[in-house]
Amino acid sequence: MLMNGFDNGVLPLLGFAMLALAVLAFVFALLAREDAYRAAEKQTKTFWLVILGVTVVVDFFLGMLFLQIAGLVASIVFMVDVRPALKQVSGGGRGRRSGGSSSDGPYGPYNGGR
Repeated sequence: MLMNGFDNGVLPLLGFAMLALAVLAFVFALLAREDAYRAAEKQTKTFWLVILGVTVVVDFFLGMLFLQIAGLVASIVFMVDVRPALKQVSGGGRGRRSGGSSSDGPYGPYNGGR
């Protein structure tokens, strides 16, 4: 009975989460510029689009656990390693500020409790 609940409840949610992550990673890979991949010294845009596209297809249509796990690893690598490098090279992210003081917080200047 417990295994039946697991098969009908948790596994579909995990499959949906893996599919959502793969789609999100694919969209981010699609939106990044080709030259950003070279500047960040990562694999090419085509490489990541193929890997993540195959992951989306496997997660959506095939449902083969071994391939889903391999695709999950590829999606995580893209989101944790490649995407931040692309953002840094493209000028996005926290490292580059558009102005303001170094003491500015997320809601304005920090005045030290005065």
